[in-house]
Amino acid sequence: MIILFNKPFNVLCQFTDKEGRKTLADFINIPNIYPAGRLDYDSEGLVVLTDDGNVQNIISDPKHKLAKTYFVQIEGIPDVNSLSKLEKGILLKDGITKPAKAKLIDTPKIEDRNPPIRVRKNIATCWIELTITEGRNR
Repeated sequence: MIILFNKPFNVLCQFTDKEGRKTLADFINIPNIYPAGRLDYDSEGLVVLTDDGNVQNIISDPKHKLAKTYFVQIEGIPDVNSLSKLEKGILLKDGITKPAKAKLIDTPKIEDRNPPIRVRKNIATCWIELTITEGRNR
């Protein structure tokens, strides 16, 4: 079985939480399924859940290098050189990232949320579409 779930903002990508935060269990009441991969608590988007360990492994194991695409709001407007750096790999605290695909996009059509997506009056923001093949924390 495969379930596609649009994980809301501020929901844990697991079924239990000792701190009382919202989890997948607040939305999904199907026994013996597990997320194949995860999104951060303060991220939102598609989560694939399955009861098939092989499917879960193919989706979540880095050795399969499945591409994941994110819409990312950033401060400022990146130039071609900045996007090129993302495409070549950038140095983070835990090493150099694998090459990514990055491009400027129009503001995506996304559902309203509480709190709303940040709007800055005096600081320009834009959106990029970022496709990666590794799991790194932000």
